[in-house]
Amino acid sequence: MNEAKFVEHVDFIRREPDEMLARSADFLDLMKCRRTVREFSDTPVPRAVIENAILTAGRAPSGANKQPWHFAAISSPELKTRMRAAAEEEEQEFYGGRATESWLQDLQPFGTDEHKPFLEVAPWLIAVFRRSYDVDETTGERLKNYYVHESAGLAAGFLIAALHNAGLATLTHTPSPMGFLNELCDRPKHEHATMLIVAGYPADNVTVPDIDKKPLEDISSWL
Repeated sequence: MNEAKFVEHVDFIRREPDEMLARSADFLDLMKCRRTVREFSDTPVPRAVIENAILTAGRAPSGANKQPWHFAAISSPELKTRMRAAAEEEEQEFYGGRATESWLQDLQPFGTDEHKPFLEVAPWLIAVFRRSYDVDETTGERLKNYYVHESAGLAAGFLIAALHNAGLATLTHTPSPMGFLNELCDRPKHEHATMLIVAGYPADNVTVPDIDKKPLEDISSWL
């Protein structure tokens, strides 16, 4: 077993309570403005912005620091067209009989259906994959990953926050099943797609559902 190595955590910035409160309130205000949109502008977004967001996602914690995730960033118009066709095929089956009646009723207030034009319009699609295991490049041996679902979920949350912080709108698209993403993104079988994040500027005069989030007392307990 390799001996653990530690270095001093010199990057931590200790802040006074007043500054902490102000910063936490500012970040809350920023995230209150985050909304899922389904209509995007085709205005280009620099690749460097997406790179920084993915690097931010890569800073998420993970089981044993295995970092069991991969992000496939897609800007190719041809690939986005194929992505839309494949996703809509799955969505047609979902809305046409695969989904339960209660599920469809829960989706009704959001006006969603099998048509996904945003997959072609938005400048970037980011497919998030979780890696069930890694493979040693020399021996071909499987290397175990831990808390894969939790780790990939944390990274996806970091990614969405980073994109919003940069000034972009996002949509989390989760067609089921998502096996077509492996084929289109040329990813190995030990990776499993968890979501497709659509990123770009919102369309002019875009509208969003008139909904709110649960208050603090409904999502927390203090013991």
